[in-house]
Amino acid sequence: MTNPIWLMTSAYDDLNLEQVIRESKKVGVQGIDLCVFRKDSLRTDHVATHLDYDNFNLDEANKLIDIFNENELRLSIGAYDNLIGGPTEARIKNQNHLLKLIRIAHLLGGDENDVKVGTFVGYNHELGNQEYGFQKNLEAYAKVFEPIIRYAEQLGVTILYENCPMEGWRSEGMFHTFNNLTGVLAARKLMYEIIPSKAHGEIYDPSHDIWQHNNPIEVIEHTDVERLHRIHVKATRMKRNKASILWGGVYPMQAIDKNLAESAGVPTCQHEWDRHHYETMMPGFGGSDDLDWNTFLETLYKKGFEGALVMENEAEKSKATGNLALTNLGFETSINFLAPILWPLSKEGYIYPKDELKPLRHVCKKDIPSVKMSQLL
Repeated sequence: MTNPIWLMTSAYDDLNLEQVIRESKKVGVQGIDLCVFRKDSLRTDHVATHLDYDNFNLDEANKLIDIFNENELRLSIGAYDNLIGGPTEARIKNQNHLLKLIRIAHLLGGDENDVKVGTFVGYNHELGNQEYGFQKNLEAYAKVFEPIIRYAEQLGVTILYENCPMEGWRSEGMFHTFNNLTGVLAARKLMYEIIPSKAHGEIYDPSHDIWQHNNPIEVIEHTDVERLHRIHVKATRMKRNKASILWGGVYPMQAIDKNLAESAGVPTCQHEWDRHHYETMMPGFGGSDDLDWNTFLETLYKKGFEGALVMENEAEKSKATGNLALTNLGFETSINFLAPILWPLSKEGYIYPKDELKPLRHVCKKDIPSVKMSQLL
């Protein structure tokens, strides 16, 4: 198994692209998943924008390819917002932004350069609160994504869904914490059945299944590897404490009157992300986590997975400290943790084989204009 290790640039939200490349080289990765969030997005957590998406053209694409080749790095791009729910204006902007990213990926060579576009689907709670709400969300997904995937397919680009349920995406006063349709494997399988095109697949993050009390190894066993293009390297450690005992593991902690909770001796959530009794970690950094990484990676290998492992650093003891040195240390530790499992032993140690890293090619010869959803429907 010689899969490359990349990093996701949400961890470098305060840095520009040149600085991101410098830190990535310092850490020792083989590629970068560039976050290109809409600058006026409603999201404020774990976001970054490392390309000028409004002024990107073929010349900029060729320059970027040359820069990444000079630094011996590969790349993908992504932005993760709600495309089927939330305020109408924001939802349409998110859809149009995804179309911009598909165009950018095309200019960068698309599938021929393994430049994918990461996204969420989101969730429409107005529909979800109705009877058969999940089915109605699948129908909303089909209406929005059929033209998007058709457009991506025409341009030779693959869209990838991340499986985060976005459990903290709404107020802690809301009962449910399922806010992204792709948060469970059942939904992803149904989506591929609804839209059979190969121009969409997934980025699988095992940490999201752990706090849902699901075994990521078993999820991979039931996953179509042809749909699996990236793995997120992020760890989760479940908290075995009073809150997890009193509230259980089926429903999230609920926001209740603080005085009542204190009087009854019942722990309650402190904010919207503090509801499922887990700690975010980087593998190998700050203690053990709740995934058997050896068996997980062996299972991927047996299934024939050949894609990149992308480190997403949101760890409480690393990126969340706000300290760049600790952010990098989290990345470096995870590489050292994974390298003996992934890479062959050489005189220098467990090193990614240089001959495996292929340069990006200048595939696209003609610029194309941006499009909007209204033009595709």
